[in-house]
Amino acid sequence: MLEGQARILISGAGQGIGRAIARHFASKGHKIFIIDINEDSLRYTAEVHLKEHADRMGWAKCDLRSVDEIRATVKKAAEFLDNRIDFLINNAGISSPYWKDGKTMADESVLEQWQAYVDTNLTGPFVISQACIPYMKVDGQADRIKQPGSTVGMAGPCIVHMGSFRALVSDPNQEGYAATKAGLLGLTHSMAVSLQTFGIRVNMVSPGRVRATHESRSGDQNEEEWEVKADDVDVHPVNRAGLPEDISEAVEYMLGAGFVTGQNLVVDGGVTKVK
Repeated sequence: MLEGQARILISGAGQGIGRAIARHFASKGHKIFIIDINEDSLRYTAEVHLKEHADRMGWAKCDLRSVDEIRATVKKAAEFLDNRIDFLINNAGISSPYWKDGKTMADESVLEQWQAYVDTNLTGPFVISQACIPYMKVDGQADRIKQPGSTVGMAGPCIVHMGSFRALVSDPNQEGYAATKAGLLGLTHSMAVSLQTFGIRVNMVSPGRVRATHESRSGDQNEEEWEVKADDVDVHPVNRAGLPEDISEAVEYMLGAGFVTGQNLVVDGGVTKVK
């Protein structure tokens, strides 16, 4: 549970899990700034889906493959958030785990897709985290318990990367996705050690199979709802796939857990433990 009103930057919030995370924190009274590469989805989320929170929400289109665009967007977000970012949720990334068009690693043409995975899923979170440091850091040992001008409590500022259970287990033809999510795990514990200097914690949440297609404009318009499917029951010890809200709650825990840093919370319904 977070104390008071936090200022939160969330990437990849136009639809899917990111939209659910944005709604979760906006509904609890926090001030948020959401970004996404898909401007239409982002605009709908901000101006229609979450319109009741418009007074505490800003948004901007951002391409995570552009360093200049990331830095400019973070500056814009910081201005909206009163020049302070308490929490960064690095949710954006290429979500499809498979090579396009049924291709495999043996096809030399997948190198372009590989680079897109690296740029978006790994370099993007690094650059946006780097850009947020000036607005997140806590100056001085005495301020680490509760930073001036913030009401987020003893936990202090935190970055949460969105990983995947595919960093730990994989199906065929997921090299680009699995490798970059595994790289994000390494980035998480490395950043946690490095950013202690600034009083910033860094953690990762790794979802398993989460059904989130209903978290979209078309899902709203067609009145789609989350539902349990037979194949989900067969592979999950909890007898269902994940809800977007499962991930939102895990993220909130990581943000508020002041004694937790450099850790990866796998939220997969136990699927990685099935023999």
